[in-house]
Amino acid sequence: MAPRNVLHGGEVVALLLLWLVPQGSSAEDKPTGRAHVSAPDCRSAWASSRGAAVCVSDPPQAAQPQGHASHASIGLSDVVIVIQSQRNSFHARRAGERKVEILQQAAELGQGVPVVVLLHELSTFERDWSILPLLPNLSATSGLSASWFFFIEEQTSVTLAKLLQVLNRYQVQEEWFLGKRLHDNEPSIIHHYAFSEDPGSFSYPDPAAGWALSSLLLRRLAERIRHMQPKSDFTIDLKHEIALYIWEDGNGPKLTAVPEFCTETRENCATTFTTYLPHCGSPVSRKEVFVAVKTCKKFHSERVPVVKATWEKDAGFIEYYSDVADASIPTVSVGVPNTERGHCGKTFAILKRFLSKAVPQTDWLLVVDDDTLIRMVLSRPAVSMLVSSGCRCYDDDAPDDMVLGRCLTSLGVPITHSPLFHQARPQDYSETLEQAVSFHKHWNIDPVTVYNLWLQDTQTRDEL
Repeated sequence: MAPRNVLHGGEVVALLLLWLVPQGSSAEDKPTGRAHVSAPDCRSAWASSRGAAVCVSDPPQAAQPQGHASHASIGLSDVVIVIQSQRNSFHARRAGERKVEILQQAAELGQGVPVVVLLHELSTFERDWSILPLLPNLSATSGLSASWFFFIEEQTSVTLAKLLQVLNRYQVQEEWFLGKRLHDNEPSIIHHYAFSEDPGSFSYPDPAAGWALSSLLLRRLAERIRHMQPKSDFTIDLKHEIALYIWEDGNGPKLTAVPEFCTETRENCATTFTTYLPHCGSPVSRKEVFVAVKTCKKFHSERVPVVKATWEKDAGFIEYYSDVADASIPTVSVGVPNTERGHCGKTFAILKRFLSKAVPQTDWLLVVDDDTLIRMVLSRPAVSMLVSSGCRCYDDDAPDDMVLGRCLTSLGVPITHSPLFHQARPQDYSETLEQAVSFHKHWNIDPVTVYNLWLQDTQTRDEL
């Protein structure tokens, strides 16, 4: 799995600056306990291409799902398009532009007007970013009038005429879960080693290509959520967790692969995707980013050398924070003992030091674990708000990421999600992974090789 688009240093911090301002085979046609799920019928073979099923002979739009008679066609007025937007001002504006584009295209097509909604406008609860909690809302407002709910990213382009052709292949009186098929090549820690005996047996959608739920399925899911909320209180890989919830231990439908749901541009696509990397203006000087690396004595000789051999050279200002002072690195002791689980106490000590005169005054703070090929960024105003608010760790070993998230949410500071930040290794993700800002964990990999393949900037720059 080699990356095709490497983010250069100049793009990285420009991206970070934006975020913190104000993923084959043919579709499964196995009957389930709820509905029969089948793939579009090709009168020839199917081939696998980077996780998407592709009909290699007759065009898929001419096919009908197996075992179903023809049915009344739907129009755009029967479709709800949900743009997975975020509250951050840049992302909200971009999603709004996508909505206008879709509505203009619908007006030109003249086959009705879809309902287009922005995800962040449906609720003020940050957890609703994970989509499942919002299904009751969508069901209540459009569940009876709509036939399909189609979910796309802000950067997903949709050809509405082709989308209608795709949706009209499927009987809306049945439960359908449609998308571009992704699957694990090997058991993955981010998916809790689900289907470890045969990882490829379970598929999940590539959100960049769009995915759809029939209204019948959405209404049942909404009713289920009303009576029993999803168990997890945090999300690691949203697309996998959504598919797992819909599958319902084999009682619900699996994902049906749709070859017209695309990321790469090719003939006959209903959707295409540009990039998760936004164009966010000129890069900032490396002198405006202070880098804080969290480490501890037992990793001084194992992990710190990896940082020094990879991305340290891109940092204008960098300090290593440990439980002991070590002049050979050097490290700074922040007076917090090392903990085996979370590192909240150490992180908050770093936040306070960032605001002091002990370090150069910069606009941005980048906080990194010693086994991360870079991670999380905070603006100076955000750090100041955090520290002055009195928000604190309930224990030194509390999970610092969750504590920070709760604090920032309570302060009204938007936390912008990006799929470019990864909390695991490249092989823990599907083979369609192409772009990255960071990876985490060094076990069973050569981290220097991962850095050189995915993150290395081959140009010398004065800015990030």
